[in-house]
Amino acid sequence: MRNRTRLDPVTLEVLWNRLLSVVNEQQVALQRTAFSTIVRETQDLACGVFDTQGRMMAQSVTGTPGHINAMATGVQHFLKRYPPGSLQEGDVLITNDPWMTAGQINDITVVTPVFKNDREVAYFANTCHAADIGGRILSAEAREVYEEGLRIPIMKLYNAGKINEDLISIVRTNVRTPDETVGDLYAQTSCNDVGARSLLGFMEEFNLDTVDLLADEIVSRSEQAMRRAIRELPNGVHSHETWSDGFEEPIKIKATVTIADEDIYIDFAGSSPQSTRGINVVFNYTHAYASFAMKAAVSPEVPHNEGAFRPVHVSAPEGSILNCVEPAAVASRHVTGHFLPGVVFGALAETLSERVMAPGSDPIWITVWRGKAKQAVDPFTFSLFQCGGAGARASKDGLNTTGFPSGVAGVAAESVETLTSLVQHRRELRTDSGGPGKYRGGLGQWSEMSCRTDDPWTISAMVDRIQYPPQGILGGSSGASGEFLINGTQTAQPKRLLVLEPSDRVQLNLPGGGGYGDPLTRNPENVLEDVISGYVSVEGAERDYGVVVRFTGADDQLVRLPNHYELDLKATEQLRDQLVAT
Repeated sequence: MRNRTRLDPVTLEVLWNRLLSVVNEQQVALQRTAFSTIVRETQDLACGVFDTQGRMMAQSVTGTPGHINAMATGVQHFLKRYPPGSLQEGDVLITNDPWMTAGQINDITVVTPVFKNDREVAYFANTCHAADIGGRILSAEAREVYEEGLRIPIMKLYNAGKINEDLISIVRTNVRTPDETVGDLYAQTSCNDVGARSLLGFMEEFNLDTVDLLADEIVSRSEQAMRRAIRELPNGVHSHETWSDGFEEPIKIKATVTIADEDIYIDFAGSSPQSTRGINVVFNYTHAYASFAMKAAVSPEVPHNEGAFRPVHVSAPEGSILNCVEPAAVASRHVTGHFLPGVVFGALAETLSERVMAPGSDPIWITVWRGKAKQAVDPFTFSLFQCGGAGARASKDGLNTTGFPSGVAGVAAESVETLTSLVQHRRELRTDSGGPGKYRGGLGQWSEMSCRTDDPWTISAMVDRIQYPPQGILGGSSGASGEFLINGTQTAQPKRLLVLEPSDRVQLNLPGGGGYGDPLTRNPENVLEDVISGYVSVEGAERDYGVVVRFTGADDQLVRLPNHYELDLKATEQLRDQLVAT
C-alpha cells in the first residue's frame, strides 16, 4: 500500500474500524489510569487521533462535544506553536488556555506526536476536566480569567521523554488536589502513548508509511456525506431564541440558521453581550456545540471528524456572551454553552421536526464541595456532575437523568461517600418533572446531601434552569424548573461559593426535559404506564394529559402494585374533549 493513491472501499472500511479500535483503546487506558472520579467515572473527557495537518481523523466512543469538538480545532493551535518537524520523539505538549481549547482552565489538553522513521506521522490528543486548577473554587463569581486558576500556555509537558519538573511543581503548589490533578496528567500522557503504540502496530500490519492518505479518504468522504444530507434540506432562514438564568441578570441566546444548498450557517447575533462574571463562552466552545447540534440533526451517522464540520459555519459577534474576549471570566462557560444545541434545534423545529429533540435539563449541574471530615487533618475537594431529564424526541420519550449534550456519566453514592465525608440522603427520580407532550420529557432527579463535619463546609453550585425551565416544542410543555435549596428553602444563590453550617442539608432538584407534541394526543395507555412507574402522578395525568387513572387499592396502602391502577377511558375521552374546547 506504500504507493497507492486511493483506497478501495473494502480496505478503507477495515482501516477505519481498526482506527476506531485504536482511539477506544486510548480512552480505556485513560479511564483505567486516571486518579480523579471526574475522568474515571464521570467520563468528562475526550480522546482523538489527528493527521500531520492537525485534522481530526477519529474520536473515541466517549467524549463530550465541548471537549472533542473544541479539541478538533484546538490541535491547530498546537501545530502553529510547534509545527511538524519542530518536535522530537518523547515530546508531549500541554495547555489549558480557554481560548485555545475547551473554554475553561479546568480543562487540560495533552498532545503527543507519533514518530515513524524519525518523522511525525500523527498526533494523539485528549482533554480532561482537572479535579482542581487553583484560583477560586470553580464557580461563576470571578470577574477576570486571572482569578480562575493556573493558566498554562502551550508548552512542553515532556521534553524528549523527560518530565517538565518545574511545571509539575508549579501545578502541585497551586491546586487543592495535587495528587488527583498531577496523577491525571500522567494518565493523559500514558493514554496517548498507548494510542501511539497501537497506531504504529496498525501501520506496520498494513504496510503504511503515513496515515495522511487514510485521513484524506475519511475526511473527504465524511464531508461529501454531510453535504449530501444538507442538499436534501429546503433552503431557508430560521431563528429561535431562549433564555438562561444568567448570573446577575438573565442571558438571551439567539440563533439564526441559514440552509444554503450544501452549506449551513449558524449565527448567534442578537445574543446578550459578554457578562462581567464567569459564564462567558469562548468562540471555540461555541463552535463545538453548534456544529455538534447540526451534525446530530442533519446526519448523525456520518463519522465525527474534520470533514463532518466543514459544511457548518458558525459565527458570533466578538464581545458577545458566545464570543467573549480576554480577559473575560469563563470558568462556568458550560452553563451558557450547553444551551446551544437546544436553541439550534428550536430554529430547525418546523423544518426538521422528525430529527430534533426538545430542550433538556442542559446545562449539566456541576457542584464543587469542600469540607473537612470529623477528626481529619486535610479538607476534601470533590466535584459532582448530575444530569436532569433529556428532551423528548419525535418518536420517543426523553431519557431520565441523562445528560445531553454533555453525555457525562453519574457517580455512585458509594463513591461519593467513600472519597469524601459527604452523605447522600436522597437520590430518586422526580415525579411529574418531565415536560408533558405526545412524547414526554425525561425526568429530573431529587437529591439531598449533608456533610459529616464539625466545621463549616462549602458548595459551589453551577446550576441553571431555575427561572427558565426547558421548553417543549411543537405543542409540548416545559419540563419542571430546577431547585437549589438549603434546608428546604430558596435562599441558596446559584453559581456562587456558599458557606454552610455543619447541620445544613443541600437539596439539588434537577429539571425535567421538555415535551414534544400536544400532550392531549399522548396514548392514554402510555400515561397509565407512566403512573404505574411513578413518572407521572395520578393528578398529573389528569391535569397535564387529560387522562383519568383510578387507584383501586386502599388509601393507606404502602406498596402500590400495577393492578391497583385502572384507566378510565370514558372519563378520559370526556375530559380531553373539555380541554380541547377550552
